[in-house]
Amino acid sequence: MNVREELQKLNVEGEKFQFNHVEVNPKMIQAVMINEIVPAEPEDDFYGGTEAAYLSTTIPLFQKAGIQVKTIQNILDRGIYITNAVKMPKTEYTVAKESIEKSLPYLERELALFPNVKVIMLMGDVAKKAFNMISKKETRKNAVPSISTYKLRSSEIFYKGIRIIPSYIMTGQNLLIEKSKFEMAAEDIASMYNLIMK
Repeated sequence: MNVREELQKLNVEGEKFQFNHVEVNPKMIQAVMINEIVPAEPEDDFYGGTEAAYLSTTIPLFQKAGIQVKTIQNILDRGIYITNAVKMPKTEYTVAKESIEKSLPYLERELALFPNVKVIMLMGDVAKKAFNMISKKETRKNAVPSISTYKLRSSEIFYKGIRIIPSYIMTGQNLLIEKSKFEMAAEDIASMYNLIMK
């Protein structure tokens, strides 16, 4: 299944969304990692090629977590799919609520493509907000409490039987500078991997 082809079916207005152009066996995916927002250039996204900017932090995070990967395909082969909550690049410094809302139907559809997911990781506050918008629509309450990620890391959060792990943003060169967030995100990825390997 090609994810972009599946999501493009919803895009009847023909808006300039960026969807992951990747072939995936949906039944193999056991974890979904939701990053915040697509980059300005599609080739910098997770599935944009070996030189993709997003992979320059993602691969080291996985390696720090003790998961030996060198490519996005290695990550997929381990049953982990990575996507972005917001499907259009940022136009301002912060991500507008409207951008999250506009992308929400596509994120919902994307999550629904994978029937065997055990864990969803929310990589950053935008991912957390987007996921809470989805859960609020269904259950009228947030799946993830609105408190700092640092305090949530030790909590066991479930949504429809799926373990939810709030963590830190996984892209951007600042991540490599902010050593403590890098360490914590790597620990969270290791926890996620342990859960899907059980």
